[in-house]
Amino acid sequence: MNLIDLRYIDDLKDLDLDMVDISKPAPEFEPNRQFYFMAKARSWVKKKSEELGRPMTFFTQTFGCQMNFKDSEKLMGILSEIGYEETDDDHADLVLYNTCTVRENANLKIYGRLGYLSKIKEKNPEMIIGLCGCMMQEPQVVEKLNKSYRFIDIIFGTHNIFLLAQLLYERLISGHKVEDIWDGTTEIVEELPTVRKYDFKSGVNIMYGCNNFCSYCIVPYVRGRERSRNPEDIIDEIKQLVANGVVEIMLLGQNVNSYGKTLENPITFAQLLQRIEDIEGLKRIRFMTSHPKDLSDELIKVMAKSKKICKQMHLPLQSGSSRLLKIMNRHYNKEQYLTLVEKLRKEIPDIGITTDIIVGFPGETEEDFEETLDVVEKAQYDSAFTFIYSKRSGTPAAKMPDQVPEDVVKDRFDRLLSLVNSISKEKTKALEGSVQEVLVEEVNKKIPGYVSGRLSNNSVVHFPADVSLIGSLVNVKLEEAKGFYYMGEMVD
Repeated sequence: MNLIDLRYIDDLKDLDLDMVDISKPAPEFEPNRQFYFMAKARSWVKKKSEELGRPMTFFTQTFGCQMNFKDSEKLMGILSEIGYEETDDDHADLVLYNTCTVRENANLKIYGRLGYLSKIKEKNPEMIIGLCGCMMQEPQVVEKLNKSYRFIDIIFGTHNIFLLAQLLYERLISGHKVEDIWDGTTEIVEELPTVRKYDFKSGVNIMYGCNNFCSYCIVPYVRGRERSRNPEDIIDEIKQLVANGVVEIMLLGQNVNSYGKTLENPITFAQLLQRIEDIEGLKRIRFMTSHPKDLSDELIKVMAKSKKICKQMHLPLQSGSSRLLKIMNRHYNKEQYLTLVEKLRKEIPDIGITTDIIVGFPGETEEDFEETLDVVEKAQYDSAFTFIYSKRSGTPAAKMPDQVPEDVVKDRFDRLLSLVNSISKEKTKALEGSVQEVLVEEVNKKIPGYVSGRLSNNSVVHFPADVSLIGSLVNVKLEEAKGFYYMGEMVD
């Protein structure tokens, strides 16, 4: 039986980890190096499982954004290849938290979870606890973990997610804590195994990092600078997903509109979308998040002509005040933003536009807030994610004077929410009685015999149907608008 020396293999497709020669030195290049450590860890886990008389288990919990959830699919894929079985029990042999740090409360939530895990580990000292993700990119956080939570076994950040197998193997063999935090990277490692939540839809990273440095946001500091994946790798991944039954993909990036600028041969996001459009078998294309400053006429035209790009645009406003937008470092003003909305509505009349809005940013006056309400009235959002400003240490905004009093913020937030909800209700009402194409996504947990799905504009529809239709595109008559969703009936 000839074992495989990963130092001399180019094609990792259909690789059998049990056939890897782990007696040979580790490859110096990726992703072969990580598959080598997967094989080494797999051998260790197999022996341990035999000793225990049961499979070794892992539990993961993901906090934060879609990018984090996509990272976790890779982490779960690596652990599954190593031989761990997933469980929803946090008494597992290995517990891994993929953390978020966009708000201070996110950090506090993790500390609370660690307090709980410490008691479990006291009873099971062989349990391995790992932390990764955005929170680990903050030096003061890692310092606190090392001082107050010494039972943690593995700590790594956002830039070296792909190193899980190598770091885990080091911990398994040495028995000592492993910590590996990178300040940044230009490296993008392809071909890692993944475990997807849905068979019929999937997120696809097209870029990583952020160059925008909005004054309230910690993301550029923990995710690093923008770096785009090669379009060929993106296309190949989507083709493989489609071959495996995926009908809808969500293109992911902190600012997808700036895709391609860092490539050796730059291309625009619009050009990438055109290439993805040509993939046979793919039915729907979504993307997030779009920064208004980079939303081009080219992109709008491509969306208008496309038969696959969903009629949806998430276009974060944050504030309607040009004065505050400048302080936020958003690189557009109120008028420019409304011009973009006008262009989108003109070129794509049936588009659903959603947004993010912050209430109570430092120095926000009543006049500033009225400007926000004015934009909401004019833009006619289908829905909006509204946030009360949360001071985030490490950002310029945290040090700004004139923090808005809590009672004033609450009053403004309630007024904004009331306006957003009333507009959303009217927008939803406009499609009542029409027949729309719906992607069936899941069983409705509240109404027996019903399923739930989404329109092209991302609105949710509940209707009676057989579970066998999950993952299918079907025509549904929208019988009744309920504000943020519809009740419907499937039609031929």
